[in-house]
Amino acid sequence: MAELDSTEPRAGPNLVQIADVFTRYANFTLGGGSATVAVVHRELLDKRRWVSPDDFALCFALARLTPGTNLLAFCTGIGWVLRRLPGAVVALLSASIPCTLIVVAATSLFSQWQDNYWARAAIHGATAAAVAITVKTCWTIAHPHFKGRGRLRVVFVVAAAFLLHAWLGMPAIEVLLLAAVIGTLLPAPAE
Repeated sequence: MAELDSTEPRAGPNLVQIADVFTRYANFTLGGGSATVAVVHRELLDKRRWVSPDDFALCFALARLTPGTNLLAFCTGIGWVLRRLPGAVVALLSASIPCTLIVVAATSLFSQWQDNYWARAAIHGATAAAVAITVKTCWTIAHPHFKGRGRLRVVFVVAAAFLLHAWLGMPAIEVLLLAAVIGTLLPAPAE
């Protein structure tokens, strides 16, 4: 009898399970899209093993190339991987409707809070935490590729993308497309 590989994805979820995961984690994770991606990574890859690391990375990369809200594109992509069109629709609606209602309520309260010293201080603290969470999310996604000869490749891509975007002012979409072309032309070295 063949041993089961713990890294292989398990059987796919049903639509109710998809709705449950995306309602809970895409709407109630604080820290923005990067924090949500990190939590979804933990839930879908580590705990439930519904998707493979390659499918997750592909959805993440494609979502970054889409205009608009990358998180919703990411959730829709994961839903597609899980259950095709019905999964994509359920993931998109589950990830967007509850948080839209929360944003409407928060926006109505913002006018009352914008001149409050404590509210401004909290926003500054949250901004710093969001940067840290973004860095952690990047590491979560890059970590599986950061071994052997792949380390130099990851470091090169990160440094080049940062230089092109931060210092040369190249738009993010162009940096991502350039990285995709280079990744296609220079495939990852064999382990």
